[in-house]
Amino acid sequence: MSLSDVLLDVRPLRTSPVFRRLLFGRTVSTLGSFMTMVTVMYQVWETTHSAFWSGAVGIVQAVPMVAVSLFAGAWADRVDRRRMYLTGTVGSAVCSLLLTVQAFVGHAPVAVILVLVAVQTSFAALGAPAAGVFVPRLLPKEQVAAGLALQQVTAQAMMLVGPAVAGVVLGWWGIGVCYLLDTLSFALSFYGAYGLPALPPEGDRSRPGVHGVLDGLRFLTGHRAVRGALLTDLAACVLAMPTSLFPLVNQERFGGDPRTLGLFLSALAVGGVTATALSGPVTRLARPCPVMLCASAGWGAALFLFGLTTSAWVGLGLLALAGAADALAVLSRTTIVQTLTPDALLGRVTAAETIVGQAGPHLGNLRGGLVAGWSSGATALISGGLMCLAAVTAVGVGTPELRRTGTPGAATAPAGP
Repeated sequence: MSLSDVLLDVRPLRTSPVFRRLLFGRTVSTLGSFMTMVTVMYQVWETTHSAFWSGAVGIVQAVPMVAVSLFAGAWADRVDRRRMYLTGTVGSAVCSLLLTVQAFVGHAPVAVILVLVAVQTSFAALGAPAAGVFVPRLLPKEQVAAGLALQQVTAQAMMLVGPAVAGVVLGWWGIGVCYLLDTLSFALSFYGAYGLPALPPEGDRSRPGVHGVLDGLRFLTGHRAVRGALLTDLAACVLAMPTSLFPLVNQERFGGDPRTLGLFLSALAVGGVTATALSGPVTRLARPCPVMLCASAGWGAALFLFGLTTSAWVGLGLLALAGAADALAVLSRTTIVQTLTPDALLGRVTAAETIVGQAGPHLGNLRGGLVAGWSSGATALISGGLMCLAAVTAVGVGTPELRRTGTPGAATAPAGP
């Protein structure tokens, strides 16, 4: 096997100029979004010095994402997805511009900042289901997994780089420049999407309102492979999400050294980026279902072992393995969803996937905190890893479609009556 077979498959960048331009625009915009996330938290803290208001930032991001996504998914299955994505991009850019203005003119009250963040998140939730159809519509089926891997690795890289860049910009030029850079980044995102062809739904269009949402939910409950993929991800997040436990475990096992705590988070990210960068064999294998099950089980096993170890270096290695497993599980799950869902339903299913991805980690951190409060951080990690392994095994046993070596056939379920 040559090095090019191991590294990230970049065929989509060579074969599709439209995808290449879209990926570049979204990467720059993702960098700006992470800069704004850090800047908002910094401004709110500097204004209030209140943990309550700092925590409210996460709430005003999570609630609109969940509330808007399902109905946005139904809308995405009725209209031109390109136009819908551009609408979300313009709305987000306007909110970023208003944050910029308030930073330069005079800091707005915290409530105003939170409202702007909530509205911006709503526009992002509007565009997300539309963006979910881009890769399978722009690339041939054998390159879909590679295109998703390219999106994932660039997003992970921006997750690492964005906060660091924000810290430098905040230190040198202040919050206004951070918001301004994010505003400008949306211009590149708009440019990347503007060149897309019209992308109306293929097949029966979604029924309006709640009926369309219910049709999407019926597909999710009826298609065993897609349902199993989302259940596997939800189980891994809710039962084994470790990040809320890191401070406590660091205190219990490693003396509370802040440098160790920071490395815990970095190890997860480094493992994820490395696995995605070396995902060539996985994406070319075209067997996302068994890969997802194995990777999700690997996530649970690595966190179970992390709860047992008393060596900081071994712990960091296990967290890197957990991050790698999580990255492969997410890549495989997204491939399953986007290749097995009929185009006419893809907006709604992508919306459901977004909700799982947003709500699952929050619920998992809550579960970990509650269990740790009753016992210890190590116990919460160990029990979470074991429950994750049990849940993934149960889904795999109960869903034979996910155990097949190849990709199950695409669903042909109608979009609705």
